[in-house]
Amino acid sequence: MRLSVIIPVYNELSTLALLLLSVARALPAVEKEIVIVDDGSSDGSREWLDATFPGGEWTGAPGADDGAHSFTPGPAIEGKPAMTVRTINHDRNRGKGASVRTGLAAATGDVFVIQDADLEYDPQDWQMMYELIAIRKVADVVYGSRFFGKPHRSLYFHHYVANRLISILFNALYNQTLSDIEVCYKMFTRAVRESIDLSCDDFGVEIQFSAQVALARHWRIYETGIAYYGRTYNEGKKINWKDGLKALWYILKFRVAR
Repeated sequence: MRLSVIIPVYNELSTLALLLLSVARALPAVEKEIVIVDDGSSDGSREWLDATFPGGEWTGAPGADDGAHSFTPGPAIEGKPAMTVRTINHDRNRGKGASVRTGLAAATGDVFVIQDADLEYDPQDWQMMYELIAIRKVADVVYGSRFFGKPHRSLYFHHYVANRLISILFNALYNQTLSDIEVCYKMFTRAVRESIDLSCDDFGVEIQFSAQVALARHWRIYETGIAYYGRTYNEGKKINWKDGLKALWYILKFRVAR
């Protein structure tokens, strides 16, 4: 089954090369399509993508790791699953939700996963998520959870409290038991992809996706532990308290306006 990886990018030049190398090394036996959406970056991310993948599309394998952990395109390797990279540029910054929508519209895989462009999440954690969907075939949607015993950087107490509050309120209103609604890692089948209709441009896309999946009442939803290598604001973290307040509003909005 072909895995489509949707990567929204906004000012992540310092992490892009290493991230793509990590994505390439994950699930090495699985054919991967990587759709990168640059959301109006001003730090050189777009220029790096245009130079690395001229014409906006490339199929092959990453070049040998020279010790600098950089991603360089190389030729396809006989006997190994193909890896395709497609890049799309927004003419201005429109938000994570808009980038996710653009990426999903362009993706052609059988299974989909959202991957942030920073290094807070490790693609090696896809293994169990993919197994539940594509191998055991017991799940339609798999959420990662940063609270299930894997390495988790200790950062901001108010972020932790807000995340728990958002998840508890969501579970109460949508009759779920998910521990980490705001997590980036959500993997799902093409059937789920075709059933959702996302409209949020901002981080509210996390709530909107979850609301539509939960309210469908027939998708098999699982959770599995993932590691979390969080960033501080000085290191480039973008989500803030306003996004937390919006998330609470979106939980109520999408429950009432189905």
